[in-house]
Amino acid sequence: MPYYRTCMDIHIFEQNKNAYLAYNNFRKQILSDLAPQDSEILLYMLPWMLNLNDPEVPGYVEDLEVPFSVFGLARDGKILKRESVFRNLLKIKRPLSLETTTPSAPTIHGLYTIGSIGTISQTSGSDCDIWICIDKRELSENRLEQLIQKINLIKDWLDIHVKIPAYFFICDLTDVRASNFGAVDRESAGSTQKNTLKEEFYRTMILIAGKIPLWWLCYDRNKDVDYAEFLKRYVRGDFHDSDCLDLGALDSVEREEYFGAALWLFNKALTHPLKSIIKMLLLEMLLTSPKHELLCHQFRSAILNREQDPQFIDPSTFTMQAILGHHQAAGGETFAFIKQCFYLRYEFKLQRKMSMKEIIAKDIFRRYPIPRPEIDHLNTFGEWPLQEQIRFGQAIFELLANIYQRVSAMEQGSKSSISKRDMNVIGRKLSVCFEQKPCKIKVFPSPGRALQIVPATFAVARQKEWTVSMPESPSMIAHPDIVYCIASLVWNGLYQTGLLKMTPNPTSITLQEINSLAGRIRDIFGVHDVSDIDFNYFTEPEKFTKMLLVVNFEGRSQNNDADDFGVVYKNHWGELFVRRFRSAVSFNEFIKEGGEKFSHTDIYYYVQRNALYYEKVIERTKMMVTQSFRS
Repeated sequence: MPYYRTCMDIHIFEQNKNAYLAYNNFRKQILSDLAPQDSEILLYMLPWMLNLNDPEVPGYVEDLEVPFSVFGLARDGKILKRESVFRNLLKIKRPLSLETTTPSAPTIHGLYTIGSIGTISQTSGSDCDIWICIDKRELSENRLEQLIQKINLIKDWLDIHVKIPAYFFICDLTDVRASNFGAVDRESAGSTQKNTLKEEFYRTMILIAGKIPLWWLCYDRNKDVDYAEFLKRYVRGDFHDSDCLDLGALDSVEREEYFGAALWLFNKALTHPLKSIIKMLLLEMLLTSPKHELLCHQFRSAILNREQDPQFIDPSTFTMQAILGHHQAAGGETFAFIKQCFYLRYEFKLQRKMSMKEIIAKDIFRRYPIPRPEIDHLNTFGEWPLQEQIRFGQAIFELLANIYQRVSAMEQGSKSSISKRDMNVIGRKLSVCFEQKPCKIKVFPSPGRALQIVPATFAVARQKEWTVSMPESPSMIAHPDIVYCIASLVWNGLYQTGLLKMTPNPTSITLQEINSLAGRIRDIFGVHDVSDIDFNYFTEPEKFTKMLLVVNFEGRSQNNDADDFGVVYKNHWGELFVRRFRSAVSFNEFIKEGGEKFSHTDIYYYVQRNALYYEKVIERTKMMVTQSFRS
C-alpha cells in the first residue's frame, strides 16, 4: 500500500539522526565489552588503514596514485585521537595522520557490519562480515582492482592480529539499492535471499565509518513517510545534511522469498544446527504469522521512539523476544527446549557476576524464565557426558526436521524462489546426514559444537561383538567388525591419539594397531562434514572416490595370502561405508556390483606392519584388486 503523507520536519530528522548515532555507539560498546582488543582494530583502526596508503601501514599498494578514502574519516574525532596508538602498534615513528593525507573525494561511502557482531548473540565462534559500499561508476577497472588488492592485504594482517575472523564484501550502491546480493553472502545463496538479506542488514548493521543509511532516518511516529519522496527532499538539500546514503527502501518481503530463505537455511542447519535453529524459528514465525510490519521496521521504531525506556535494546534481544512471544502459547517441552537453544546458542552465563551481554539479556529471561537448576546445568554444557550432548543434538535435529516439514508443507503450490534442482540437493544432503543404509557409518548428531572427545575403551563382548565405551556412555559403538568401530570413532570426530584404551581380549589386535589404523582412516577420509562437499556433486549419480583395503586385520592368513578384507569407502556425497569380505571372490563380486560407481576410485592399502610376508601380502592384494576392476 503506498504512503501519501510524506512531510517530515527538520527537527524530526535531526532527532532521528541523533538517536541513531547514540544507538550505534551502544552497539559499539557491546562489541567493545565482548572483544576489547579486536573491537579497537575493527571499529577504528580498520577504516584508518583503508584511508592511508603508506609502506608502513597494512594494505599498502605500491602504484596507487591517489589513496582511497572513507567518507568523513578525516573529521572523526574518535579515530583521530587513537592515531598515536595505531602508530605505536605498527612501530611508526613519523607523525602520520588522516588530517594531512586524506583526499577530498571519498571512495568508500560506508563501512558496515552485518549479523551477530556487536549484539548479545555474538559468541566466541562469531565472525565479522563487513560491507564496503562503493559506487563502481566512480572507479576505473584498475582502481577497483587496486581497492580489492588493498582490502586483501589488510585482511591478511587482520587474520594474524585479530581473533574474530573478518570477511569483506565490496558492495556496489546500485546493487544494494536493488537488493542484488549474489556476491555478498557467504553462508547461503544470495540470489534467493534478496529482501530478506536487506532486512537483516538494516536490523543488525553497525556503522563503522562513513554515511548513515538514509532508511534508518525515514521515520516519523506521527505519520507515514514515503521513502522516495523523503530521498528526493534529502538530495534537494531540504535537511541541510550530507552524512546519509541511499541504500534503497524496504517495504516488504514476498512470502516466496521467505520459503527460499528457510529452505536454504535448513541446508546450512545440517552442519550448524544450534547456530541455524534461531533463524529457522524466525523464518517459520514470519511465514505462519499474519502479514505485519517487517521486523527491521519494528526495530527502527523501537530505537527511535525510546523516550519511555532509556535503555537501548539490541537486535538479537528484539528478535529473541519476538520468537519467544510467538511460541509461548504452545508452551510445554518444545517451548522450554527453544529457550535452552537460545541460552546455549548465545553462550549466556546467567550468574552473579554478569557481563554487559548478560545484563542486557536478563530481562528476556525474567519475562521467559528458565529454572535456576536448569540454568546451572546449561552453564556446564561443555562438561556434559558425551551421550547427553548427542541426545541434545538429536533433539535439535528433530525440531529442525519438524520446522522443515511444516515449511515444506506451506511451500506446496507456492512460487518459491528456490529451484527444483536445489530442493533435490537439500533432500540428498538430508539423506547423507540421517538416512540409514546398509554398512553406512552412523553420524552422531552434534548440537553445533564439536562433540567432547573423551577416553574410549575397546573391548570384545561375549557374542564376539566389539564395543567402544566412554565415561557414562557404555557401548557407545557396537559392531561385530572392529574396522567399523574404528571408522565410526574417527568419522564422528571422537578419535584422538593417546585417549584410546583396550581391555584384554583373545584376538591378535593390539592398541597400537587400533591407533595406527585410526590414524590412517583419518588421513584418508577426514571426519564427517557435509558442508565441505561441492554443491554440484549432489546433482550427480553416486560414485565412490576413495577406498581403503584393510587386509587380514584380525589375524594372519595361514598361507600368507590376502583372504580377509575390511573395506572402508566413501562416496562423493560424503557418506562413509565399511564392509567385510572373507575371500577374494566375494570382494570381486562387490566390485562388479558397484560397476561405474568405482570407475574413479583412489585405492589405499593397510596391512599390519608385523604381519608375516608384509610386502607379499600387499603385492598380491594389489594384483587381486587390479583383476577385480578389470573383470
